[in-house]
Amino acid sequence: MIRKSALLGILNYCKYSGMLHKLLVINNFPQTHFHTSTGHRKDPVSDIVIYENFESIENKSKKTYLEMIKIFETRGTHRTGHVEFIYSALKNMKEFNVEKDLEVYKALIDVLPKGKFIPTNMFQAEFMHYPKQQQCAIDLLEQMEDNAVLPDKEVETMLLNIFGKRGYPLRKLWRIMYWMPKFKNLSPWPVPQPLPNDTLELAKLAVARIGSVDIQTQISVFQSKDIPEALEDTWIVSAQSPTQCRLLSEHDVSQPIYVEGRFRIWMKNVPITYFILRGDAKIAPRSVVDLDDVSNISVPFFSYGIPPKQDIVPVPSVHEQEDGVIFAVCVTGTSGRDSLLSWIRHLEKNGNPNLASIPVVFTLKSPEKDLANIETAVATEK
Repeated sequence: MIRKSALLGILNYCKYSGMLHKLLVINNFPQTHFHTSTGHRKDPVSDIVIYENFESIENKSKKTYLEMIKIFETRGTHRTGHVEFIYSALKNMKEFNVEKDLEVYKALIDVLPKGKFIPTNMFQAEFMHYPKQQQCAIDLLEQMEDNAVLPDKEVETMLLNIFGKRGYPLRKLWRIMYWMPKFKNLSPWPVPQPLPNDTLELAKLAVARIGSVDIQTQISVFQSKDIPEALEDTWIVSAQSPTQCRLLSEHDVSQPIYVEGRFRIWMKNVPITYFILRGDAKIAPRSVVDLDDVSNISVPFFSYGIPPKQDIVPVPSVHEQEDGVIFAVCVTGTSGRDSLLSWIRHLEKNGNPNLASIPVVFTLKSPEKDLANIETAVATEK
């Protein structure tokens, strides 16, 4: 006699094996015969693809970067290590100068398999189905956002095919597509894309941004060799407005003015150092009122006379700050004392004759050095 449990197991096996055949027929899937013996394998030994790490590549360019991605994709349909490969690729993007290339990010997203990570019910959708892979895609989108790379419709389609419409990476992409165009064009000082490689052009953009606080600011570019007795041969970009010229003409010749710097302004990821010509702050007259004096209390209800006149104080300009008065701004090619001395002589010849009688003190906060950091940063951006 066959036991009842064994008989039920045989019936269930026959039932589900027939159901599997019906499902294959309904969904138009080809019938496949599975074998476990090695004799039925057509390719007992698969091809082994040998690839190097990103760090060991000598010629680091966009072409070699994309070739590494293609080599990883040729490992077969059942390849593993997608997350580790993507994180390694993201880490080495700056060395290959592809951190701002949308095509490279698309190639990395395309590494992930399609359809496997799509949630099939609400629990998988809310509890982050395949969290490791979804977090990897979110980190990739974060790096795109940090490098100001705006995704397009194709990136949305790729993430939709990989994680489905309820995946967390697609939600992250939608937030980027909504907010990033707003913040990307929010700056009132737009810079050209890509940035110019010439340091002189970068200096002009930086000085124009600083001098934009006054619409009358005039920017002048000249060579230090045009100044008599110049000690350096370099370019100088200077900015000064008529209001600053007036403030400098009203300055007391017995009080010194200061050349201060170096200060730093960023043009995207390129730093530009600049210097200012500053005077002491103007002390505004203030009327001292003793709040404890009760000898003359004014009662508005009983006072029918004309209210007393108050002192009229001129409105300070934007150049008169609490820490001092800004007379001019400049950027030089070498950021040295000799080039700054040529700048002072240029200001003296162009509308500021009283500079000849005003003592000028150089208070540079950092040692002298060339603007090599600008050229290095521009070369890195290439």
